[in-house]
Amino acid sequence: PAPCPPPRLLFFLLPTKNNMSETSSSSPATRSEHSYAFLIIRLWLGLRALLAGLEKFESQGAYSFEAYYTNMKRMAAGITGASFLPMWATKLFAMSVGYLLIVVGLTLLLGIKTRLTLLAHGLLYVALSFGLMVVQEGEGVAWLGMHVVLVVGGLLLAQYNRFALVRD
Repeated sequence: PAPCPPPRLLFFLLPTKNNMSETSSSSPATRSEHSYAFLIIRLWLGLRALLAGLEKFESQGAYSFEAYYTNMKRMAAGITGASFLPMWATKLFAMSVGYLLIVVGLTLLLGIKTRLTLLAHGLLYVALSFGLMVVQEGEGVAWLGMHVVLVVGGLLLAQYNRFALVRD
């Protein structure tokens, strides 16, 4: 028997053999549409990560490193108190997550090593989802799951990245 093709996530984003006659993936118009789609996903994910990272530095309308470390210690203690995860692990992750989000957000916005950045972005959201799963925060997990789907879409469209500072 003939091998089955792999399942296509977000199949509607990419041309298939069946619809190639309708819209050729090699036509300039289709390449432009895919490039614009990728740019929109990249900008949205970059802004979302950047602002999520920055908000961790906020307390009562002011942004500071002191507020960041206070917020992250509180987050680590809350996760440890509601789960099986040890304090050293939650604190290590919590103390780095804001900085990681800012770096991933900026590199996505600027288009620096986009595939690698999207991979890091996706893994970061999977790690955040894990933290919410262990404390049984279903709404947050679903919300982060949508981000993961967007990262997957970005990875599928990354070949159309025409607007980048540093290419992969």
